[in-house]
Amino acid sequence: MLPQAGAVSYAARSFQRGHRYNMSRSVSHGDESRHEDILPETSAKKKSVLREYAEAIFIAVLLALFIRAFVVQAFKIPSGSMKPTLLVGDHILVNKFIYGVKLPFTNKTLIKLSQPKRGDVIVFKYPLDTKKDYIKRVVGLPGEQVELADKQLIINGQPMEDPHAKYSAYGNLRNFGPVTVPPEHVFVMGDNRDESSDSRVWGFVPLSYLKGKAFLIYWSWDRTSFGVRWNRLADLVR
Repeated sequence: MLPQAGAVSYAARSFQRGHRYNMSRSVSHGDESRHEDILPETSAKKKSVLREYAEAIFIAVLLALFIRAFVVQAFKIPSGSMKPTLLVGDHILVNKFIYGVKLPFTNKTLIKLSQPKRGDVIVFKYPLDTKKDYIKRVVGLPGEQVELADKQLIINGQPMEDPHAKYSAYGNLRNFGPVTVPPEHVFVMGDNRDESSDSRVWGFVPLSYLKGKAFLIYWSWDRTSFGVRWNRLADLVR
């Protein structure tokens, strides 16, 4: 009987140890299962955050491209042909929507909204090299006769006020024309008349070449004094 009791006792102890061992492994396995369940959730959260950032950047880029193509574009003034209205180092914003909606990278206007007016300061593709952008002031409209007689602007035979024109002590091209502006074109000149290459030199600007109307100076840097022209910031272009 003792051997049997001992066997039973031994078996009982073995069972208890085995049961504890199995329970221990079961709990451990449970912890591992829970740990394994957490990893995919953390990974998914990381992927979700990365996806949100990627989507935000993508939308921001699309919005910037849309604004630049259809609404507003920034330009820098590289020369003095528009002095004193615009100075070298002025950074301006151009309203690209004012004259119509254009198909990007083409000269085709999808929707016409308005026509340029005399006095508008416009940015356009240079007719002799469309890869370059020029900025000048509209002086003559389609069908009008334009003439300069000793610095006096004459439109359709009538002397016109020309408040933005600036002449130096000496200069050429103070007598010009008369010429008639063709349909779908404008005649432009720089405000700094004696130092401007404009329609007096290379002809008329097709309306399809217009990029927009300058309306605001948002930054101005004087490279001579190496400083900001604070008094010009947020000035309207008139």
